Amino acid sequence: MMEKKRIVEEGLLEQYLIGDLPLDQQLEVEQLLASDASLRKEYKQMEASFEALAFEQSIIPPNEIKDQLKKVIEKKSSNPYQKFAFPIAAGLALLFGLSTFWMFTKWQSTETDLLDLQNQTSSLQSRIQSIEDSYQTVNTNLENINNGQVIPVVLYGNQKAPGSRVVAYVNHDQKIVFVNPETLPPLPADKTYQMWSDVDGEMIDMGLLDSKRNLIELKYIEAAESLNITIEPAGGNDHPTVADLVSYVTL
Repeated sequence: MMEKKRIVEEGLLEQYLIGDLPLDQQLEVEQLLASDASLRKEYKQMEASFEALAFEQSIIPPNEIKDQLKKVIEKKSSNPYQKFAFPIAAGLALLFGLSTFWMFTKWQSTETDLLDLQNQTSSLQSRIQSIEDSYQTVNTNLENINNGQVIPVVLYGNQKAPGSRVVAYVNHDQKIVFVNPETLPPLPADKTYQMWSDVDGEMIDMGLLDSKRNLIELKYIEAAESLNITIEPAGGNDHPTVADLVSYVTL
């Protein structure tokens, strides 16, 4: 037996009113309406609201049609069925209004579904574009480090970064440097790794290293004699902290 709560929550009362329920469910709703006074009251209120809506949504006929209908109704006739003209007209108006309301509800539901589908499609396109961009970046980086003019240089970590093995890919012809720092130990949030080139005894900043990334492009420094990695305050430093040198290699 169908429960009152289900009828209210699932909108079965509205569907019963507009004739959109299967026969077995119609019978169950009718049984509950017969036995439940509060549900019956709610149904009567809904029926009155739908009837009012039907007349609001109805189309006003041309005046000439209204005049012709008035003449037919006022005309005396022996036709015993003529007294049913008003109830039939009212019933047709109600049916038209309910049909209009049902079609409007279905149209709104379809429009919502279409909007959801468009949003999902837009999100999928953004994800595909992001994947394509990432692929293009990786492909470009691989081309750069696999170039025959590239010289790979390994910087092994000292006691401050034991077990680390940072690889720098140096291309003197194209003047580019890529570094893979992902083996460096993680640092606190207020610290960062920074790489330097030694040119005639002067340490020149090449850029910051993020150990969470596997390939970073840094500044190419002409005539560098060595590459050095230090631990610096977050955001980098304008001069290296020699005491926090973790790795270096002579070129």
